Amino acid sequence: MIWLKNTLHKQHLISGLLAPYYWRFSFINALNFLPFNINSIKLNTIKQTANNNPTDALFKKSVAAEEDQQCLLDFLLPCIPYLSLEEWQRLLDQGLVCIDGNVAAGNPVLAHGQVVTYEVPGYKEGEVDCNWKLLWQNHEIAAVHKPGNLPVSRTTRNVYNTLVQILRRESPWPDAHLLHRLDLETSGIVLIGQNNDVAKTYQPILKELMQKKVYLAIVHGEPVWRTLDYQCELNTLKQSDIRCQMHKVDEGSGKPSQTIFTVLKSSNGFSLIQAQLITGRKHQIRAHLSELGHAIVGDKIYSNGGEFYLKRLDDALTQEDHDGLLTKHHLLHAYQVEIKLNNDETHIIKDENFSDEWQRFSKLQGLS
Repeated sequence: MIWLKNTLHKQHLISGLLAPYYWRFSFINALNFLPFNINSIKLNTIKQTANNNPTDALFKKSVAAEEDQQCLLDFLLPCIPYLSLEEWQRLLDQGLVCIDGNVAAGNPVLAHGQVVTYEVPGYKEGEVDCNWKLLWQNHEIAAVHKPGNLPVSRTTRNVYNTLVQILRRESPWPDAHLLHRLDLETSGIVLIGQNNDVAKTYQPILKELMQKKVYLAIVHGEPVWRTLDYQCELNTLKQSDIRCQMHKVDEGSGKPSQTIFTVLKSSNGFSLIQAQLITGRKHQIRAHLSELGHAIVGDKIYSNGGEFYLKRLDDALTQEDHDGLLTKHHLLHAYQVEIKLNNDETHIIKDENFSDEWQRFSKLQGLS
């Protein structure tokens, strides 16, 4: 069991009750006596700080098979994207990097199975909602609820608090792997392989596994159509200020995409839309709805010409900007997945854990 020490309320909490604050991290000596494998656990004891100031963090990472014979600095460099080679060297020089419990010296070659720990003074991450929920599981796969604003994997802003790292710390699956991804601000169902071998089995056949994928979105405007089978080719544009943004392009210039949209309810200039993915291109639903003139509420990339996304990159969003976006995260939710297992067993999984923002806005606009 991993304990969290809450310095604000002077009480102990079981791991999993993470609040959206910045955290201070440190090991506890009793880790050697824990009744499960801790190799993939990044951080172990967490102190909450009252003022969100950067504090020290201690990380732990095992050398994977594909990292065997890698030099230490090459191994460390991708671990925290914003740390440069010079900054990693400085941590080494300060004795803050250890291999199998011994302070590392120089730039040694690592072997599969070795455990590297490193302390990062002044560590700070962006606030996220860590409250994942288990929706369904068998002996190989699990379906979990991902909150909006929680990245599924490492970003330039978050290394520790990502869905896959939280699952490795808090769930019975210390080697959990993503089978697919959701965008940062999209909430809803994510399928997990309970270990790497399972992930390697199912990732190549994901289309056969996920027979049907249905999303819900709240959009600007009230479409004149009730149901629409929308198809176009999508690609990025070199001249776009937002490199990740997907655009409708001429035939032969992108990848085919298809979504079946159904209007469920309209009120006060907004609509609740059901979107069934036929293909699964990057940002497909968001790009399609924007192209149709019905951008998703709160979408920083596909509404307002991407102005709010560019300002967010520069940490320049004002309260007025947030008010203009109407919600703290875009209102797109992966609501239902139908999966078909190898034995032809079929399961329909639904996620009705709508965020507070979704419920507030939906009620305000009469879309509940």
